[in-house]
Amino acid sequence: MPERIIFTEEFCQPEDLYPFTLTRQIQDIRIGILTIREKWERLLGAVSYDKFEDDYKDLDRAVRIDKDLGAGVIYMVHGNLLPTPELVNAIKKLKNGEFLSLNGDAGIVFRFSVKEIVKPNQVKMKKAVVIRNEVPTIRFPWDITRLNATALMEDWKLLKGRRKSQPLSRTNKVTKAQNVFVEKGARVEHAVINATDGPVYIGKNALVMEGSLIRGPVSIGEGSVVKMGTRIYGATTIGPGCVAGGEIKNSVIFGHSNKAHDGYLGDSVLGEWCNWGAGTTNSNIKNNAGTVRVWTRKGEIEAGNKCGVFMGDYSRTAINTSINTGTVIGVSCNVYGNGLTPKYIPSFAWGSDGLNRYRLEKALDDIRAWKKMKGQLLSMTEESILHTIYHKY
Repeated sequence: MPERIIFTEEFCQPEDLYPFTLTRQIQDIRIGILTIREKWERLLGAVSYDKFEDDYKDLDRAVRIDKDLGAGVIYMVHGNLLPTPELVNAIKKLKNGEFLSLNGDAGIVFRFSVKEIVKPNQVKMKKAVVIRNEVPTIRFPWDITRLNATALMEDWKLLKGRRKSQPLSRTNKVTKAQNVFVEKGARVEHAVINATDGPVYIGKNALVMEGSLIRGPVSIGEGSVVKMGTRIYGATTIGPGCVAGGEIKNSVIFGHSNKAHDGYLGDSVLGEWCNWGAGTTNSNIKNNAGTVRVWTRKGEIEAGNKCGVFMGDYSRTAINTSINTGTVIGVSCNVYGNGLTPKYIPSFAWGSDGLNRYRLEKALDDIRAWKKMKGQLLSMTEESILHTIYHKY
């Protein structure tokens, strides 16, 4: 039986990655080109599942740790770990009943079979293998942007492998062409691409329009569109099915979202199915260049000197919205209002003050309409998750 990965959030404090973990497991967060799940599957050559956590995000991939798992090797991995070649090499040397301990602390990766399962959710481990190398870990939303440059470079090497890039036409101006990889079906004309400081990946069937300026490391996901005159600085990820325009720097857009017009997006993370109205701009640095404090469910935490906005899935802004430094916006918000937004806007907010609330059925109808524009439907699973967030969070 093939090797399997089971991701666990149990020791990862997923609430610290609000609002992105409201609608997904940590391992389904995109950082670099791929999601964390996709990185592990490729590097270990294994299919993955999620440990059953008995909550509303337990989907068809959720499995229980018990004797019914069947034969074969199982790696249980903390969902917020980013794999590195060194970490993967250490994992491949493990035997059943052994686990990796980071600097002698608690385990982060466990290898076992059903023989080591004593009873449900209890696995007998015989030996700790201590590793001393730093393991990249995302704990807070700003870690996604902090680690994105490294993740982009590692994913670029992983996806490229020994493959040859599709050629770029001579209408483009390219520096360090050996650091640019273009998938089949991508269309790029009259763009300027500088891959001196990091690689550039352009996904299958992506469209990069005339006058676009791209400075690596950057990823343009499958089927995404970069509009005319867009300026993209590294380290930026434009996920699959997105539309990008204006000025974007050191940001991650998970997928199927639109930041299509002029305006600045910097040091920020946008979830899936978001839409930024024309002219929407976020601040990423305070006027006094001081430390930015960001709202979390445990209170405000310092996030460094540069920190933009963290917007949950299905949220939108009106035209010319001005987003404050270090702002957190929940799931399915309709953000509008005069002046700078508040630093925290709760899920299903209608307006920016959070006092008015989206009606659930209206919110679901609007999400269906946005998804229909890209040829997709709101699934029953997504709807169930949104119902839970609306009533409990």
